[in-house]
Amino acid sequence: MSLRRVLGLGRALGRRSYCSKSPLPPDFVEALRAVVGTPNVSTAMAVREQHGHDESMHVCAPPDAVVWPHAVGQVQELAALCYRYRVPMVPFGTGTGLEGGVNAVQGGVCFDLSRMDAIMELSLEDFSVSVEPGVTRKALNSYLRGTGLWFPVDPGADASLCGMAATGASGTNAVRYGTMRPNVLNLRVVLPDGRLLHTAGAGRQPRKRAAGYDLTSLFVGSEGTLGFLTMATLRLHPLPEASAATATAFPTVQAAVDCTVQVLQAAVPVARIEFLDEVMAGACGRFSNMELPVAPTLLLELHGSRHSLAEQQQQTVLLAEDIVRLNGGSSLVWAEELKEREHLWAMRHRAWYAALALRPGCQGYSTDVCVPISRLPDVVVETKRDLQDSGLTGPMVGHVGDGNFHCILVFDTQDENEAQRVHAFTKRLGRRALAAGGTCTGEHGVGLGKRALLLEELGQEGLDTLRSIKAALDPHNLMNPGKVL
Repeated sequence: MSLRRVLGLGRALGRRSYCSKSPLPPDFVEALRAVVGTPNVSTAMAVREQHGHDESMHVCAPPDAVVWPHAVGQVQELAALCYRYRVPMVPFGTGTGLEGGVNAVQGGVCFDLSRMDAIMELSLEDFSVSVEPGVTRKALNSYLRGTGLWFPVDPGADASLCGMAATGASGTNAVRYGTMRPNVLNLRVVLPDGRLLHTAGAGRQPRKRAAGYDLTSLFVGSEGTLGFLTMATLRLHPLPEASAATATAFPTVQAAVDCTVQVLQAAVPVARIEFLDEVMAGACGRFSNMELPVAPTLLLELHGSRHSLAEQQQQTVLLAEDIVRLNGGSSLVWAEELKEREHLWAMRHRAWYAALALRPGCQGYSTDVCVPISRLPDVVVETKRDLQDSGLTGPMVGHVGDGNFHCILVFDTQDENEAQRVHAFTKRLGRRALAAGGTCTGEHGVGLGKRALLLEELGQEGLDTLRSIKAALDPHNLMNPGKVL
């Protein structure tokens, strides 16, 4: 039995997501070329395979053709063409997703939007900017350098900002600045039939609104199943004048997570609070050549002005150090120099590669859940025990400030028994989060891998409502079919 079958992936892909795959109509590729030009269309197998998978373990499912539009008008024409001939469409940004969101399980046309990379309508007074789908978060923050503003949502990967909106991405800064959802003010969407929609109205970027249904929030997290996000108007934030970061180790996982909850309850003004279990801490320390105790660890960061940061640190010394000490944590030593902080967070962002280095030659499977803060200690401890009882290598890391954590499962793809244990563990983890009043995914999305859990989370009425919305906007099920629902 193959790994794909064990993980329940081969079966889904074998059905081509619930209806048969049809070949492209005659002369259809020539029609695509007429819209964007011959150099911007490819049917080469290597290119198709490159666009048929993301960073997940889901088997590659290549599209029949890949197109590179350069302008929103071309996206509209291409979408209208696909709609007319009932050809499936799959949006593609940077391919850094983790749940098979770009796999073309029914074939069709992949729209690679990376060449639409304009940054427009920067308003320093309104703290907003509009970006096309080829703009990544690092590119935007580089563009903003010198303005005193930045975009803080940081999932780790240098992902496309429109792709981050499509998956409802989060990251290390979410405890202070929020996830993508509250940081998206407006979206320009090409609907499946080629019509153009501005979710908050053309040219509008209010900080709040109560006019009609919240269409922007509908498309944030829609994972490419409702339309193409061809521009996002984003909320910017003042760049903190000063930052300070620290790491503190604990005797047990329970103590580290208890400390997280208590720090938040005490209103310590943290911008980031990240958790590494002892396996991840050891792996990250070795991989990044950084001295870090092999123990459950919290990474904390404060943001503010130099004066306010000094006050915050005084508060933290009075509050956080007492809380840390009560939970058996090590003393706090703050790093304020940019290079020190960058080294600390670079170590955290390389956690995926550090985990893979634990077992060279093996592959990784990352899964995430999110639970209410009050239930976080119990769920994390139960998950840690489950990993140990299952005999799996699965270092844990999490944005625990908002109840979100990940397990990076590193295993031998040729070991059928181990693959079965991985599959069973991920199902138990998702159901454990649901039983605790949480969600089966806090930031990775549903994609291909968590559709069954979505039904358990929302119930039949909830899922039927989603299907009704999908049918209203995409009656022929052409937009990224087979994902989410």
